[in-house]
Amino acid sequence: GIISLVKYRLRLSIDFTGGSLLEIQTNVKKSKLEELAKDEKLELSSIQSSSDNVYLLRLKDLSNDQKIKYLEMIKKEDVDVSEKRFENVGPVIGKELAQKAILSIVVASFAIVLYMAWSFRQIPKPYASWKFGMSAVVALLHDVLVVLGLFSIFGALWHVEVDSLFVTAVLTVIGFSVHDTIVVFDRIRENLPKMPQSTFEEVVDFSISETLVRSINTSLTAVLTLLCLLLFGGTNIRWFVVALLVGIVSGTYSSIFNAAPLLVLWETKRK
Repeated sequence: GIISLVKYRLRLSIDFTGGSLLEIQTNVKKSKLEELAKDEKLELSSIQSSSDNVYLLRLKDLSNDQKIKYLEMIKKEDVDVSEKRFENVGPVIGKELAQKAILSIVVASFAIVLYMAWSFRQIPKPYASWKFGMSAVVALLHDVLVVLGLFSIFGALWHVEVDSLFVTAVLTVIGFSVHDTIVVFDRIRENLPKMPQSTFEEVVDFSISETLVRSINTSLTAVLTLLCLLLFGGTNIRWFVVALLVGIVSGTYSSIFNAAPLLVLWETKRK
């Protein structure tokens, strides 16, 4: 995924790059509109349908001549096609907003470390509460990289583009990942005073065993809901749901197999 990010990067939709909006009313089916756009070599980002056979097409840099030619192609299928709106739009998510999103993740990560350092301040010595926070942030960044890496691969293979919904999905994954990790770490914090004769590795192992079923069940309910959305939710939110699915599965995995073992490794190296 990282290699793909470096080589191919992410394919950005018009939410990031800007483009054109074309709203038409026609009896032509959505799949046919996509086929005609492909025949005309137009970069179609998405098609949203509404009542009365009205379609909103989002395209990249559509000139007036290209629009006229495209409408003529549609008229061959449906003589009554009518143009409702055509306008060029700027990027919804500008460069400044993208930079602020990255800055927000950095600030949030720092805040998570501080919060967990304060929340876990009563753990017995010599264990450091800030290490819990750092391990949680590493697991969080792992989940973000998994989602970004896979969508870079999807973009290279199937031309999948990332849009504003994708940003929402990544932010949701961050919240879910931290939540799941904190549940495991909180059980470790509770068990440390209860198991003074046990090694740190044994305490972590026991704590993971206690929270394992809960973590899997919580994630499974979310995964089942998302699978239903993926099957019946339509094409407009398909990749948004895929991003959430990947992130939630990765978040559950990293809380158990990344965050906790990293904490154990850190303490072992210290000794």
